Amino acid sequence: MGTLRYTTAGESHGPALTGILEGLPAGLELSTERIDAELIRRQGGYGRGGRMRIERDRVQVTAGTRGGRTLGSPLALVLENKDATIEDLPVPGNARPGHADLAGSQKFGELDPRAVLERASARETAIRVALAGAARQLIEHFGVRVFGHVVELGGERFASEDAELPPVDEREQRRDASQFFSLHPECDEAFIAKVDAAKEAGDTLGGVFEVRAVGLPPGLGSHASGPERLTSRLAGALMSIPAMKGVEFGLGFEAARRPGSRVHDAIDPADGSDPVASPNGRFRRRTNNAGGLEGGMTTGEELVVRVAMKPISTLRRGLDTVDFATGESTRATYQRSDVTAVPAASVVGEALVAFELAKAWREKFGGDALSQVEAAVAFHRDQVRGL
Repeated sequence: MGTLRYTTAGESHGPALTGILEGLPAGLELSTERIDAELIRRQGGYGRGGRMRIERDRVQVTAGTRGGRTLGSPLALVLENKDATIEDLPVPGNARPGHADLAGSQKFGELDPRAVLERASARETAIRVALAGAARQLIEHFGVRVFGHVVELGGERFASEDAELPPVDEREQRRDASQFFSLHPECDEAFIAKVDAAKEAGDTLGGVFEVRAVGLPPGLGSHASGPERLTSRLAGALMSIPAMKGVEFGLGFEAARRPGSRVHDAIDPADGSDPVASPNGRFRRRTNNAGGLEGGMTTGEELVVRVAMKPISTLRRGLDTVDFATGESTRATYQRSDVTAVPAASVVGEALVAFELAKAWREKFGGDALSQVEAAVAFHRDQVRGL
């Protein structure tokens, strides 16, 4: 099978979330601990609400493996919900601004936001993180590293991110030391105060996170079809996360403000005389303003994408809405919520970038078994180095 695809099922307060992943090659050693580590990260970050103290996400693999290795058949994953109260929860008497409540009720022709919000909830992203946690192990087998971190919260940057970043291992150490999953844990105290002030005011905060990928070969994706361009696929995947409002690659919107001479990445001979030292063979980009993508394909440079998340829609103090029964103005019903979930969103974004890269990897290199994928990857690398 030459592509990856998944589907998910489950409601926020239903019995469980279920995911089916198709397209992994046979013979890949699959670590459930690796998946669980991403699920734990998704539940972390300062500013989370009470739901994270209830759920303890651990994945169950119910199909698709034998002896810890993939079979090449569909992989089935399950996350049980501890707060499985869907049958006991009341129908909200009003629609919360910023949520899918009203538009969804109008879609179905029935004023029952519960029928909409249970599936529209960001809780569904937990099973997508689990599915991506399995898929990313394919590209990690080939040395690809995908890394997400928060760069801005509530309109303030953690620190200048313009300087060259340290190696990935050091980035992860810094991020894991921060309660906001930023590369600057020394800034945490000031941002904790910022979140606490928003909580006291009954308000919420959004922000921006960045995802990077290193170790990618040139040529993943496609130039031949708009929907198949990796740029559009990554943007679509990231915008599928609830509350995301914008995506940019490399320079992003700044590229629109500069002349072309300060935007496009000049091509130089690779450092040294040995093309084996460079994933691009005899070539390298002088800069990486494009963020590792040109013409809808990877360039072999570091992939760089940033995503803007709006503030959480559920405000403790409530926003104006309309009571379904009376038609009069009222305050939106408050339901348990986060003050900010930008750190968690960075984990989800990282996961979906990793999934799309793994999908592009399968399409490029094919193979029913891991050994066949390995052979195709080796051939491509030799071919690029020999160009």
